[in-house]
Amino acid sequence: MRLAVQGSLLDLTATSDPGELGSNVQRTTLTSGAWIDVRRAWIPADDTLLERLLASVPWHAERRQMYDRVVDVPRLLAFYDGSCPLPDAVLESAKHTLDAHYREELGEPFSTAGLCLYRDGNDSVAWHGDTIGRGATHDTMVAIVSLGAPRGLLLRARGGGRALRYELGWGDLLVMGGSCQRTWEHAVPKTARVVGPRISVQFRPRGVR
Repeated sequence: MRLAVQGSLLDLTATSDPGELGSNVQRTTLTSGAWIDVRRAWIPADDTLLERLLASVPWHAERRQMYDRVVDVPRLLAFYDGSCPLPDAVLESAKHTLDAHYREELGEPFSTAGLCLYRDGNDSVAWHGDTIGRGATHDTMVAIVSLGAPRGLLLRARGGGRALRYELGWGDLLVMGGSCQRTWEHAVPKTARVVGPRISVQFRPRGVR
């Protein structure tokens, strides 16, 4: 797949290996037992990784029922269910680092990886929580690595209210934990700005979608 990729001006190293977490993670406590962790530029020089994933991942489009009609999902998708290797060694390393950092709090490793390709500002995801499976009834974690051009990720408490906005890209990590999937929603809205491609990698525990 050929998409125009413009590297970050902050890319000062040639490595894509994830950095350490530890005290570099900033946690924000939300309401109703929800929280988020943010680690900026966790994967440096991520434009190299972005290009590899654009070329190697078997991206596919989906169509979904929306009220009384079937519509195109406005992004491309791929899913790794844990039974096969991830598409790049850097993602394997990222998963191992996340497992080590969150294992005591989460109580289990991350198992699956869902990848979304936002090709430009027209691609998006509507307000939702990852509540298919255990996330509907139990506290869990979803770790999102954003590669490529920054896009706004919005979070709001279920039922509405003021939204929090995080511009995520260039290897940033955001982890949603506690009751976040049940009591909060998140979205990536469309933008009229000219933006390059962004890949979102979502690591989840077994039985959470």
